[in-house]
Amino acid sequence: MLVLAGNASARRLLDMVDVEGVRNNQLIGYGLVVGLDGTGDKSAFTKQSLVNMLREFGLTISSSDVNSKNIAAVTVHASLPPFARPGQKIDVTVSSIGDAKSLRGGTLLLTPMKGINGEVFAVAQGSLIVGGVSAQGLAGTADAPVAGSLIQINSTNAGRIPGGALVERSVKSAFNFGEQLVLNLKEPSYTNARRVVTAINDYFGPKVANASNGVSILVSAPKDSSQRVAFMSMLEGLNVETADPSARIIFNSRTGTVVMGEHVRVRPAAVSHGNLVVKVRQATSVSQPGAFSQGGQTEVILNSDVTIEEQNAAIYMVKEGVTLQEVVMAINGVGATPTDLMSILEALKAAGALEAELIVI
Repeated sequence: MLVLAGNASARRLLDMVDVEGVRNNQLIGYGLVVGLDGTGDKSAFTKQSLVNMLREFGLTISSSDVNSKNIAAVTVHASLPPFARPGQKIDVTVSSIGDAKSLRGGTLLLTPMKGINGEVFAVAQGSLIVGGVSAQGLAGTADAPVAGSLIQINSTNAGRIPGGALVERSVKSAFNFGEQLVLNLKEPSYTNARRVVTAINDYFGPKVANASNGVSILVSAPKDSSQRVAFMSMLEGLNVETADPSARIIFNSRTGTVVMGEHVRVRPAAVSHGNLVVKVRQATSVSQPGAFSQGGQTEVILNSDVTIEEQNAAIYMVKEGVTLQEVVMAINGVGATPTDLMSILEALKAAGALEAELIVI
């Protein structure tokens, strides 16, 4: 599949940059899902987790006493948005880490969620929403049933709890401190950095913004928090004329997708596309003694015939392409598949006939 990508001449400023210090924080926790209909797991760590939890309620049992398959050990992860305050709710994702067959119908018990520093920032609990579904029939006899045919749509070992975690602690941000804000370009470019500085200074006045390199832009901002929010609101509405993106061709080797940017250019080149075909023919013949011979035995003889043929492939002249459409038409004229197209473009690049950066993902 070939996809053609273009570019827009103007973009919103805050779609181009990240504000330094304003980011999400990843949280993770370990918990138990209960209430499953026999689709849980019997892993050793699941039994031990249940024993530890019941011990908190004054019950003393051992792992050998736990035989239920209505419980599953899970990991719980979420993204804590910037400026989240205690008492706010965030969505969580729950995933099985044992051999549970399904988490459908389960309920997550109280689970603390920690950040990278080991501190608890949220607590999760609630009923899971599982998008997958599975059904399995039984075979064998009534006395000795065995698993039969299985059908499954999407994954049943992961689910979500919308608003399933309460924020217990906020993360400090540098947004309201200092006299300057730092805007980092999502796609580093000296030209775009200069144009962002020009757009900000044209709107707010000279020397409000300056670029320290091709990524970071320092912007003088009000110290008062309410004024700083209003300042960011005005920044958010600015439109910046962006530079033309670099010429790139993206290969996805897993799906066969080829994405070509608008500024790809091809210089005159000759392309020959063909394959070698190896044919192996094997025949069996029988050798036996003559009619009046006094000895000998019948033998089976294998005869192999190996030939190598080179398919005829015409040499196509690729003319210089000044537009993306001309480039695509020229390459399609070779009649190549997406996989072959990758090889052709790599060869054109090596020959110096392709003005683009090749990126394989």
